[in-house]
Amino acid sequence: MDINVTLKVWRQNGPNDKGDFKEYQINKVSTDSSFLEMMDMLNNQLIENGEDPIAFDHDCREGICGMCSMYINGRPHGPGDGITTCQLHMRSFKDGDTIYIEPWRATAFPIIKDLMVDRTAFDKIMQAGGFVSVNTGSAQDANNIPVRKEDADEAFKAAACIGCGACVAACKNASAMLFTSAKVSQLALLPQGQTEATERALNMVAEMDAQGFGACTNTGACMAECPKEISLEHIARLNREYMAASLTSRD
Repeated sequence: MDINVTLKVWRQNGPNDKGDFKEYQINKVSTDSSFLEMMDMLNNQLIENGEDPIAFDHDCREGICGMCSMYINGRPHGPGDGITTCQLHMRSFKDGDTIYIEPWRATAFPIIKDLMVDRTAFDKIMQAGGFVSVNTGSAQDANNIPVRKEDADEAFKAAACIGCGACVAACKNASAMLFTSAKVSQLALLPQGQTEATERALNMVAEMDAQGFGACTNTGACMAECPKEISLEHIARLNREYMAASLTSRD
């Protein structure tokens, strides 16, 4: 089945330029198409007309990389739960619909062009402590380091975070607590992450604040819009890790 839709897309040449919505009509879009395939069709149409194509991030198109950051009709990644923009299909829309498409809105995510934002701030949070620096040697047998199954499961769920930034885009304060807490949790729950637990919590939270992300007020919008459905429980764990690190820090 094919549908015709009207798109109102945010166009902005750069971080210091004024942006606004531009309206486009795109016809005969298969409902089996993904949202990004529809965007490809629009860009082909623009190029054929001698116009500048719309800049947007994408890579794997399999819900893994977290690049496809678009605010669609007022929701990060658009309608649907537990999906990224590349997993959104045009069957979610009706013939004649008007679709608003915007970039993430956050001071820490400055717009590069159109729908592309700079998420270097997330990389800096990771660089501040989201790793294990000790030499762990070669891979050991699975049963050499006993880990409770519940902890292993929780660590795996936290590690599923793809760093897309939907949590920041959904939060009224543009907080990065869900992202940061997921990255802290995946190491805090495992024995290998205990060596640097204190420094990790302090450094990552400090970097999160330095990058200009807002404070968490536990409204839950981040979890509701997270494509990997990361739990708010990780934020509670980060708070505990941070409090314990603050009380035991040698500084």
